Parts: sequence; structure tokens; C-alpha cells
Amino acid sequence: MDRWADLHLHTKWSDGTAGLAETVRRAKALGFSCIAITDHDTISPELTAPRVDVEGVEVICGVEIKAEVGGRRAEILGYFVEPRHPALRELFAWMREARVLRMREMISRCNELLGTDITYEEVAARATESVGRPHLAAALVERGVVATVREAFERYIGNDMPCYVPLPRAKSHEVIGAIRAAGGVAALAHPGFLDIDDWDGVLSELKRQGMEALEVHYPYDLAGAPVHTGVEELERLARRLGLIATGGSDDHGPGSDKEYLGRIRIPYSVVEELAALAPSTA
Repeated sequence: MDRWADLHLHTKWSDGTAGLAETVRRAKALGFSCIAITDHDTISPELTAPRVDVEGVEVICGVEIKAEVGGRRAEILGYFVEPRHPALRELFAWMREARVLRMREMISRCNELLGTDITYEEVAARATESVGRPHLAAALVERGVVATVREAFERYIGNDMPCYVPLPRAKSHEVIGAIRAAGGVAALAHPGFLDIDDWDGVLSELKRQGMEALEVHYPYDLAGAPVHTGVEELERLARRLGLIATGGSDDHGPGSDKEYLGRIRIPYSVVEELAALAPSTA
């Protein structure tokens, strides 16, 4: 019997809409035997170990951390991490403070441009843990400035839009180092979106820093952003550089604009390859 995994899922603890139990139920109903919860720059308090069984589904404790890669804004995934490891706690604390400062500036720009009086407190109240742009978008919808979250991004808070403020990012070696210190395996997330000319050089450097996987399979055609590198080329790069080719849907839950669970299915053998490299699962 084939076993399938989705190694890129978000919950309400970052910018998803559902908790762990609902996410597991959805995955189980779609025939997945393994999922990875990879919330942004935080780890759900519902995750207590690098891997656990929830209602018959293997749940990997993961994370998706913003990083600077090859001079670009990127994200690095961590799998099988110890959820409360000091190296991650320290990195997250720095990032939380950076998120607060960035969100305050974005709110200020929205208020100045749109004549609103949105407060940081009302935006932060929408976040279970990590405050981000979807929470500001929801506030703009509630105020009647825009009709949908998507419109908020497209007109005001998306990358390079008038109210956008870039989030400071740790260097790739710092992020990979924290993931490895926490017993995990690092993978570059959705690399097809990155406009990088020298992929050999960038990936070789990331591998030297300790990265061991590359997220090859991803719903690029649904993401609404330019795709610079296709799946076939990413597969070739992963093979040549000896990186494990991973994948996931980047699902953000029911009612979100990324309700993608079921779009990407990864053979369970990939999970076994990752687990074999993770000190936390030894």
C-alpha cells in the first residue's frame, strides 16, 4: 500500500486557519499517512516532540523560517526539530520583535495612505501567535477598505505595494544552524519563486552550511507569483548536488487563499530519508 506525505502545512499558530486536530483530520480524509506542520517563524504549542502520532497520522514537527539566501528574501524549512530547543527560541524571539516593529510601520503607512485609524493591538488580536500581513489584511477587510484579503495584498500590502515594509531576515547560515542545533534537517522552501542566476553556487553554499534537502514539488501554478525555475530543473539540481527532493502543498487551511491540501503528494520514502539524517529521530 502506498503511503503519502505533505511536508508543508500551516496552522492557526502562524497564518493558517485551523488547529492541529482539524489539519490532521483533513489530511487523513485525503489519504495522507504523514504531514509536517511548518508554521512561519514559530512552532505550535500543540507539537511536543520531533514526530508524534495524532489519530493515526504521523505528524512531523517542522518550521518555516524567513532567511536571506543568495541576496534574496527566502524561507528555509526545518523538519524533525525539537520544538522547544534554545537555538530556535532565541531566533524566534529576535524575529518576533522584528515582526512587531515591521507591522507597526505597515499599519502607520496604511493609516496615512487610506485615512484609517487601525491600531497594532487590533491587528495583533487576530494572531494566535505570530502577527503577519494576513492579519492586517483582515483588518482592512473589516474596515471596508477592501473586499477581500487578496485585494488587500494586491493593492496595498503585497510585496512592493505602497504599505509594504520588508521584514528583516536572518542569514541562511544562522537559520540552518538553528535547525540543525535543534536536531532537524533543513530544506530550501519553494525555490522556484527565487530569481537566482547561479543556482549551482547558491545551493552548493547552502549545502556547505548544512542544508540537506530542497523543496522541489510545490503548487507553483496556483501561487500567483512569478516562477523562475521549474520542477524538472529543480529535480536535476537536487540529484546532482545530493539534496533530498521534498515537497508540500503550503496549505493554510479552510477558507484561506491557499487551501491546497491534496495538491501535492510525496512518497513516504522521502520522510524516511529525512528522518535518517535528523539527530532528533536517531
